[in-house]
Amino acid sequence: MAVAATATPTDLGELLRRWRRLRGKSQLDLALDARTTQRHLSFVETGRSQPSRPMVVRLARALDVPLRERNELLLAAGYAPLYAAPPVDGPERDRARLALGSMLGQHEPFPAVVMDRGWNVVEANAGAARLFGGLLAPEPMPEPANVLELMIAPGRVRDAVRNWPEVVAGLFERCRREAVGGMVDAETAERLERLRARQDVTAVLDDTAGVAPSAPVIDVAFALDGTELRFFSVVSTIGVPSEVTAQELRVEAFFPSDEATREAWLTGVED
Repeated sequence: MAVAATATPTDLGELLRRWRRLRGKSQLDLALDARTTQRHLSFVETGRSQPSRPMVVRLARALDVPLRERNELLLAAGYAPLYAAPPVDGPERDRARLALGSMLGQHEPFPAVVMDRGWNVVEANAGAARLFGGLLAPEPMPEPANVLELMIAPGRVRDAVRNWPEVVAGLFERCRREAVGGMVDAETAERLERLRARQDVTAVLDDTAGVAPSAPVIDVAFALDGTELRFFSVVSTIGVPSEVTAQELRVEAFFPSDEATREAWLTGVED
């Protein structure tokens, strides 16, 4: 699993080399994409040349570096960060927050959540509160509620997942596919390695490796109050984000996989 280059942003050349290796690009490929020469890029990577701020940004764009890590590249080059990282509920994010809140509200009464790049739930609609509140009862929702921990680690939510082996294998695949810029951040990678080290998780991943899926999407089958509910999810992100926080948020909306689930869920809402 590819992990984003993070921490100790002191050596710009080393960070660029690490990102080039992650992206599978040669110096020549990157130089062409960033509209510079291979000679200049070589000098930047060895520390013989100091790139301008626009050049650092062009290199980062050519490498599809996530905005948070672009700030690290800028710091390593001696420049101030370019991309803001306001808190999720900060006033700077009114438009994004309203849009995400609208998506959650429009999806009622079915569950939907907003997650950050670490799979922490930062906002949930009433449907999600009902689902996970019911699964966790009588225990309260943990703070923060991390989806990976809830679904993979032992606990009430995992115990309620009837097709857990299939779901956990899909979650590990999703972590790679949905990571910002295609690179799993260091904190999430550490969490995944800890969870993967569990004997039961290792056995599941080994058993499902190379097995073709039997359906176009993987349902999650929850047992709630004696009823089996089957959902599949659709994930949405903000288009063309210009700040770190907006880039790292995504909405996961759950849809009934069959008519029985739809009817059971809607009946519960009416009750």
